[in-house]
Amino acid sequence: MKYLFWFGGFLILSFPLLLFGINTWVERVSQPWLFAEPEQVPHNRVGLVLGTGPTTVRGRPNPYFVGRIQAAAQLYRAGKVDYLLVSGDNSSRYYDEPTAMRKALIALGVPQERIYRDYAGFRTLDSVVRAKEVFGEQRFTIVSQRFHNQRAVFIARQRGLEAIGFNAPDVPEGWSNTWFREPLARVQMALDLLLNRQPKYLGEPVRIGVDPVQ
Repeated sequence: MKYLFWFGGFLILSFPLLLFGINTWVERVSQPWLFAEPEQVPHNRVGLVLGTGPTTVRGRPNPYFVGRIQAAAQLYRAGKVDYLLVSGDNSSRYYDEPTAMRKALIALGVPQERIYRDYAGFRTLDSVVRAKEVFGEQRFTIVSQRFHNQRAVFIARQRGLEAIGFNAPDVPEGWSNTWFREPLARVQMALDLLLNRQPKYLGEPVRIGVDPVQ
């Protein structure tokens, strides 16, 4: 019992250090590849827009969604990407993030034929890895909020992909709980990378710009 007590105490005390270490690692690796202004972003053929729902559980507009869509449209209009790959959760016919993202992008003037949908972007790792394994892209620009881009670009770089990130606007104060969720997500990410976990689904390849938009 004494040894169990000391071991439990060690785990409790070391967990904050683990969080700090992983967070610092992610920020340092990703920082050179993140951009806040469209004119600073190098051109890539494809922009990967990470998914989230258009509304909150209370039915209000989701500021994460709005920011990512506006940033993706801005990137396209600036000529920094030729195509957009919207990747999100479509685990049921009642919940379809990619289609919601495509509709919002079309409303902002992005041509439909320039928007491909990835219906199996259930997690950030799935979206990033599927961009290579399913859609054949080695180099691409990830669009999301800065905290999310840090993790996504880190995953891509650890998997040997030449990804960069364009940061969407941060959400207003009072909306975000990332201070709590994101450190835990980064611990999960480190475990996924350590265990070489793969996306839940892969599937038939889709060639962006060659195969028709579905």
